[in-house]
Amino acid sequence: MNKKLKAFTGLFLLPLFCAAQLSWENAESVTGPLPEGIHVYHTSTPVNGKPFKAWYAEIDLRNSSLECDTDTSYKRRLTPGDFYNKSGQPAIVLNATFFSFGTNQNLNLVMKKGRLISYNSTGVKGKGEDSMMYLHSFPSAIGIDKKRRADIAWTFTDSNSRKPLATQLAVPPVKTESRNIDRELAVTGTTIVGGRPLSLLEKWNMKTAIGGGPVLVQDGRVYITNNEEIKFTGKAINDAHPRTAMGYTKEGKLIVLAVEGRNPGTAEGATLTELAEIFVALNCVEALNLDGGGSSCLLVNGKETIKPSDKTGQRPVPAVFVVRTRHSSRQVNK
Repeated sequence: MNKKLKAFTGLFLLPLFCAAQLSWENAESVTGPLPEGIHVYHTSTPVNGKPFKAWYAEIDLRNSSLECDTDTSYKRRLTPGDFYNKSGQPAIVLNATFFSFGTNQNLNLVMKKGRLISYNSTGVKGKGEDSMMYLHSFPSAIGIDKKRRADIAWTFTDSNSRKPLATQLAVPPVKTESRNIDRELAVTGTTIVGGRPLSLLEKWNMKTAIGGGPVLVQDGRVYITNNEEIKFTGKAINDAHPRTAMGYTKEGKLIVLAVEGRNPGTAEGATLTELAEIFVALNCVEALNLDGGGSSCLLVNGKETIKPSDKTGQRPVPAVFVVRTRHSSRQVNK
């Protein structure tokens, strides 16, 4: 979807390597036959002199026989392999949201069949002079509407509403004395532009959506909104890790990507900047980061693509993004 002119500047960065030089190979001989409209690729091209491995699936959103969906687990976590069986063995299973190890809860929104089923986490406790305050960000999410159009936006959720609110502007966090931000404050204006409050948020009418952050690409350019979303501290965006991310092209192709990492000498992961450059090279209009590290996992036809870095193998997670054919959409209750 077309974006409004950005009122706030994210982190624009020059490429550190030429992502266009990555050599992607069709991987369907490994994964087995896929539904029409889905193609899978992998690469082992080194990045900035370090060993690198990544896989991505390209999903044609214009193909009405394909269904993009989400699945969650209640008060527990499941491995992507468990979700594969629970969700009727879809063609694609991808880990997505950040989550709490202590409570097994998603920390980002999840939408299913047009309704919120998980919400963004509450404010982050301030430090130093702000130790009595809370910082509230607007976490990014990717959604697909009823017309099969993708969008990435910064979001606000309220447990009293079935729909999230969203803005096409990356905005600084809001500082309040309360752990929970007031919905009215979020709607009527959270920041000042040109000396006056700017109304930011509108209903985000998505059929399917899943959150993460930060945003990596906007308008086809590297645009990392790490500071606005309060994700990684210091220079952490320059650290190489396993990564999970999603983006889409103007032609309606959804890209779901996983980067292998923490595998010395074989696959050392990607920085957020390198990850963003990959999506730009894949002609994505927008892209965002999802939960990475030990959680990163992409299953195609139930088969692992990257090797999970968690020492136990696939890490249990509370939510996944799936793609299936419509005739295989029956879910198995567990």
